Amino acid sequence: MIFSCQTKLNLNNSKRVFFVKISYNKLWKLLIDKGMTRTQLQKVAEMSSTTLAKLGKNETVSMDVMLRICKVLDCGFEDIIDVTKEK
Repeated sequence: MIFSCQTKLNLNNSKRVFFVKISYNKLWKLLIDKGMTRTQLQKVAEMSSTTLAKLGKNETVSMDVMLRICKVLDCGFEDIIDVTKEK
């Protein structure tokens, strides 16, 4: 089952509005490949249970959290997140 978060963006005060869907499915697959649990990631990346819950619901998290996850997993953003844009 794939869940997604929709975020409304209005760039440069233009009248064009589009929605961004975020999915962390790549992150969960990468954890499986590395033999790591979500709880282990939470501890090693020093993130709160609230942040882990947000990731589980495909909600936005801070850039700092994303950077810590990438550092722990030795990967880039493109390896842990999918972002799609819809009008």
